[in-house]
Amino acid sequence: MSEENKAKARRLFEEGFSQGNTDVVDEVLNPDFVCYDPNSESGEVRGSETIKAEIEYFRNAVPDLTYTIEDQMAEGDKVVTRYTVSGTHQGEFFGVAGTGEGITMSGISIDRFEDGKMVEEWPEYDLLGVMRQIGAVS
Repeated sequence: MSEENKAKARRLFEEGFSQGNTDVVDEVLNPDFVCYDPNSESGEVRGSETIKAEIEYFRNAVPDLTYTIEDQMAEGDKVVTRYTVSGTHQGEFFGVAGTGEGITMSGISIDRFEDGKMVEEWPEYDLLGVMRQIGAVS
């Protein structure tokens, strides 16, 4: 089961976010999925449909968005993925118009699976670093 869960987490990053295939969300995530995102206003993002909207938002801001999986480990019902994100800031991103600047960001996600679907995620990623790269903060 651990290998299957690792493959599903990888698909969300590579097919969903990197390729913009929102159909993969229905295959991988439970409809009631919760992401405990430290960078969101409420501290969490709820529902698989919201994740589809996030994929579209990020790909509009960074059309060449690419997630590279650096490491992955699994134990029991959890998968840990360390990744690097890269791309070019072309569209509005958190209120900042496209700059044409390249961005790179590192992150780690811990995902929990239940009945073959991802139900929870705890990500940590360097959004502040990206905001610096596009000139939003110094």
